[in-house]
Amino acid sequence: MSELNPPSDFLPTTGEKRVIPSGLNVLTILTFIGCAIGLLGSAWNFMNAKKGLDQMEAAINSPNYDNMPALAKKFMSPEALEVARKSYENRVPINLISIIGVALCFFGALQMRQLKKQGYTLYLVGEIIPLIGTVIFIGVGALTGFAGIIAVCITLLFILLYTGQRKYLVN
Repeated sequence: MSELNPPSDFLPTTGEKRVIPSGLNVLTILTFIGCAIGLLGSAWNFMNAKKGLDQMEAAINSPNYDNMPALAKKFMSPEALEVARKSYENRVPINLISIIGVALCFFGALQMRQLKKQGYTLYLVGEIIPLIGTVIFIGVGALTGFAGIIAVCITLLFILLYTGQRKYLVN
């Protein structure tokens, strides 16, 4: 029987099988999906940073800029251009920080699937490091745009949801 069920699947004192709570199960699966998307997004941003900067400069310097709707101008403001410029100039450290964050979130979720508390800490650090790196290398302006606000909201939501699941984690 021990060949079919590894000892780590059983609680040490009772011999009962460890079961991942459904909320924690769903959160970790969503985290794995988010990690894959984050890794792809990081690679995409790294490869296309110059193209995005060039397109924004061209749009701002075009003769049609004054005729654009106010909403379009808001996305192509001088502040947005500066964010794009800093993103391009700092694309290597930003990409490294993003990859480290994704790895920490992934391994944290794996640990939480094994009901280990250290997984929560790894996940938390993995979520916060990219936000801090973004502020350091690009500035707060990167988090105040539409995409930045969505990223911060999703990060906070998952941190709160995982915090609610900590009661199921042991040592």
